[in-house]
Amino acid sequence: MMMEEIPRYVVKFGLEQGATDIVADLVEYEKTMIRFSNNEITVSKNYREASVNIFLMIEKQRSGLTIPLGPRKALESRVKRLMSMAKIAPAADVYAPLPQGPFRYDPALLKPTAVRVGPNRLVSFVEEAIDEARRMGAQKVAGSLTATKAEMNLATSGRAEAVQEETSLEISVRAFASDVASGHFVSIAENESDFRPGEAGRIAGEIAKASLDPKPGEPGTYTALLGPLVFADLVNQVGILSSAFLVDAGQSFLIDKIGSEVASEKFTLVDDPALKGTYGSRGFDDEGVPARKNVIVEKGVLKTYLHNSTTAKKFKADTTGNAGLIEPLPWNLVVEPGVKTFEEMLAEIDDGIYITNDWYLRYQNYQTGDFSTIPRDGMFRIKHGRIEDPIRELRISDNMLRIFRNITELSQTRFWVKWWEVEVPTLTPYAIVKGLNLTKSTM
Repeated sequence: MMMEEIPRYVVKFGLEQGATDIVADLVEYEKTMIRFSNNEITVSKNYREASVNIFLMIEKQRSGLTIPLGPRKALESRVKRLMSMAKIAPAADVYAPLPQGPFRYDPALLKPTAVRVGPNRLVSFVEEAIDEARRMGAQKVAGSLTATKAEMNLATSGRAEAVQEETSLEISVRAFASDVASGHFVSIAENESDFRPGEAGRIAGEIAKASLDPKPGEPGTYTALLGPLVFADLVNQVGILSSAFLVDAGQSFLIDKIGSEVASEKFTLVDDPALKGTYGSRGFDDEGVPARKNVIVEKGVLKTYLHNSTTAKKFKADTTGNAGLIEPLPWNLVVEPGVKTFEEMLAEIDDGIYITNDWYLRYQNYQTGDFSTIPRDGMFRIKHGRIEDPIRELRISDNMLRIFRNITELSQTRFWVKWWEVEVPTLTPYAIVKGLNLTKSTM
């Protein structure tokens, strides 16, 4: 059986076994990963993977899993196992058949504009990032670069069939001017022309050099200038928790907020997988529905939850083209820019704190949005419109809705951000937030 025939065969076999609905998605990856530390490449490896994502329903009962690509008998065995699992699974509240195709997709979203980047070029990207970080004052540089080529081959019992190719480049650069003075930045892109490893190294190096000899910060409430990495983490929370699945499960601070003000009027957030040539662009969701732009928050007002077919039926809405195999997901988050430069925003702050990064974001209460996260890498006091003393040992302890409602400015400059703290590719500016609560960190 040819590779491209596998999803259709799995769907056909599942229907024969009694499934009312079934999705099969064959995913093939080819990746090159380079790790570097102490200014040198330490690991370089290439690998290929192929797996099949299968999701099926027997009306209200459902099950799903991801399996390595194997022979026909193994696929049939796994489908039978899924059927057995579905029969004993608790019934869902509603049954929504998979959307019925066939569908038409934008060809420009199904095939990337990029060409494959050779190994020597990938090494030169890493060297460029290291060199720029050291030029700005970093003593040691570490991080990782990943180049990916992927193909998704989808078939559903709703007569949706689609094939999509994807390419991506991403680098994460961590620069150290001392053991306690560090900076971090990233660059992600679908293609080489938009990839900026040198810029990532330069910004990481600048932050690290400015962070030398940090002093313990004073807990309190501050006007905060948030860098793209930390702001992207917060924006991801709004995007991910706008999933109707999480709203329905009671795990979101956006419950019952459609039409309500959830942020400052300065803040508009869209999920735009149809934005061609970007890291998170895609032509269709996991139910085969064409991907489309969705405005999640418009000038501070929550406009929609993200839906698949099941949540759409439950909420009496339409699918938004955001179906994952289990729950709706954002694909490609975009924050609309402001009008001011970073320098103009900085000049407005008489007494505040500049936070460049964070990690370990944890909720005390998902429904209210109470959370905490630890600033990471460079953090600085702002005095009279200037970045002054580096500080450390503080924690952001606040509320998501309060933070987004307290946004006073967004920069015109934006950066694409994705790394292990930011799951969804996000185009994000700098942000000023008034009254940010910072407590003493125990780390």
